[in-house]
Amino acid sequence: MSHITVERNRRRQMNDHLKVLRTLTPCFYIKRGDQASIIGGVIEFIKELQQVVEALESKKRRKSISPSPTSPSPTTVLNHHASSSLNNNNNKQVIVGSTRCNSSVADVQVKISGSNVIVKVISHKIPGQLAKIITLFETLSFQVLHLNISSMDDTVLYQLLVQIGLECQVSLEELATQVQQTFSSASDAVTTI
Repeated sequence: MSHITVERNRRRQMNDHLKVLRTLTPCFYIKRGDQASIIGGVIEFIKELQQVVEALESKKRRKSISPSPTSPSPTTVLNHHASSSLNNNNNKQVIVGSTRCNSSVADVQVKISGSNVIVKVISHKIPGQLAKIITLFETLSFQVLHLNISSMDDTVLYQLLVQIGLECQVSLEELATQVQQTFSSASDAVTTI
């Protein structure tokens, strides 16, 4: 076989594999049709699936042991002035604090990164829940910058990037607990119907 034929077969095989990857990946992960965008989108999708798997495994472990209401961590008060001064390492995203709030209804993880907060929530699908979370953020002087939702069967993963507002004076633990409470109240409403 000549070198040209081998190279042509290799390129055809690569294009076939890229087509399969593109069909297996939700369309919103792939912005353009070029090879780099397809591979980058697949990487992001796989990372998100890994997070869902980790969360489901931790939920399974908690059910087999005993659930803890919250995990202890130092209190970090979120306010715009303090957090904006924390992120002066050449604009690198530095995680300076995080906390978790887990229950049988939802697992909430909150991390502060500069003047933003990353919130990840894994729970069962509850109609109207996202609106309650966004309303809570607005009430606490946060601005939602980015939202990503992934779901599998009856489990949903919310990932929110929120900016800390000027009037915000809530700790990471309080934020995680309040997000957790929106799920608890929604879960109670669903079970009573």
